[in-house]
Amino acid sequence: MAFLSLRRALTLPLPKWERGLWALALLASPALADGLIDNANGYSFDGKGQLVRFNGLLIDDQGKVAKLLDRNDKRPEKLDYRLDAKGRTVIPGLIDAHGHVMALGAAALSLDLSATNSLAEMQDALRRYAADRPTPLWIGGGGWNQERWGLGRFPTAADIDAITPGRPVVLNRVDGHALLANSAAMAAAGISAATKDPPGGRIERDAKGKPTGVFIDAAQHLIRDSVPPMLPRDRDAALARAQDILLSYGITATADMGTSTDDWAVMRRAGDAGRLKLRIIAYAGGIPALLSIAGTGPTPWLYDGRLRMIGVKLYDDGALGSRGAWLKAPYADAPGQKGLQFLDDAKLRNLMSRAAMDGFQTAVHAIGDAANAQLLDAIDELAATYKGDRRWRIEHAQIVDPADLSRFGRNGIVASMQPVHQTSDRLMAEARLGPNRLGGAYAWKAMLDNKAPLAFGSDYPVESPNPFPALATAISRQDERGQPAGGWQPQQAITLPQAFRAFTETAAFAGFAEDRIGTLMPGRMADFLILDRDIFTATAPDIRAAKPVETWIGGKRIWVAK
Repeated sequence: MAFLSLRRALTLPLPKWERGLWALALLASPALADGLIDNANGYSFDGKGQLVRFNGLLIDDQGKVAKLLDRNDKRPEKLDYRLDAKGRTVIPGLIDAHGHVMALGAAALSLDLSATNSLAEMQDALRRYAADRPTPLWIGGGGWNQERWGLGRFPTAADIDAITPGRPVVLNRVDGHALLANSAAMAAAGISAATKDPPGGRIERDAKGKPTGVFIDAAQHLIRDSVPPMLPRDRDAALARAQDILLSYGITATADMGTSTDDWAVMRRAGDAGRLKLRIIAYAGGIPALLSIAGTGPTPWLYDGRLRMIGVKLYDDGALGSRGAWLKAPYADAPGQKGLQFLDDAKLRNLMSRAAMDGFQTAVHAIGDAANAQLLDAIDELAATYKGDRRWRIEHAQIVDPADLSRFGRNGIVASMQPVHQTSDRLMAEARLGPNRLGGAYAWKAMLDNKAPLAFGSDYPVESPNPFPALATAISRQDERGQPAGGWQPQQAITLPQAFRAFTETAAFAGFAEDRIGTLMPGRMADFLILDRDIFTATAPDIRAAKPVETWIGGKRIWVAK
């Protein structure tokens, strides 16, 4: 790599600890390796799931790992650059196996209610937001959680109507499976007491049958279809913001679950303009989007390995918080409800088959035990027809009947799970299910015991994409306050190497990307982090507090902590 191109690649400001450590030289002949990250406290996997250590990381002129060095290995004399890591910890870039890229960026640019602890706090936040932004007419936002508020009910339009008279308001619940609309928004959408619940959705109603303002799962479209679409420049800004957030947390690659045709266009625009920094493995939001974007099979890697569409995201049920997760038995705190079944057996199999026949991977959202059982049945049947390495993905797998856990070890099923859901949902799950139905809840160790590949993510923006609290949760089953003492269902805790692998090597495997990312073995892309501490010698609280100092992708420094 020439001197000038290297300088352009490394234009980000240097942190204090690193100033003066770069040695750059213009070479008259090709170097043995372009760069060296030296004096590192390095950790990676060897491709067989074994944790390995290294002291030096050689990077070639293609942005790939050339070699891992021990302390006593001879260093090349001819290098374009050398960075002394000064003993800091270097690990592979972390991969979020389940997120929503454009939703993360859009949420960051709209009203964020995720930190509100009461209905009153939400109302105050909405009042300030509306006062500061007289335009546009519609107000959007999200992150509310009535369970966190201790409200004991869903919020209603009546709770917010007086705050924004005449301005439509649409606020997403934290899990994305319900929204709150005020009366102006419902009027604009033509909602009345006569409006029927759509299949797979539910409108919350008062004692007289009048909609209260909360629309669950498929019913959300009754409101969303009337919301003005984002402008292209706003979509571009949302993608840029999402990338900044993810890179700051050390996420170098992510699965984007539910990519729309508009989302894909934004990502392609960014790639064409050289603004696509993150690696995105896209799963189209339904069969029509899949066929419109990718057509007859997974796309090739685009933009120097930054973007690929590999499969389709489907939904089999809703979420636990809105009582949309489909359960085998009624909810303990709502005896008349079992949740929402989105797809009958035939339709689920038909959709999965349509994707599989062209070599697309399927990733299916299943939270409740009934949804997981239905999906496992479908995979058992389809695997007999669509043989080979299919890697059927079950997204979330939060509430599984213990009798079904062993089935995750069949047919190459990938258990794509999110550790932070366990701490966020713990009290709610106990209320929704009761104490006797938690044996298969957030069961990470059981997945590994049954030989199911375990891939971790965050489901951002439902949860923060910060992977370090998730690693701490995975090994402790405790939240940021250390609760509950001893961990919740502690028999499902896993080791740090197992959790780390779920965020690296197996997360790459889950998206058919293990040949290029997920480890720092020779031939893989040089995607790595320099951390502020050694997470492998830290306690769970210290792991939770860990932060990247630098984020590198393809042998180039992309993000630096300020």
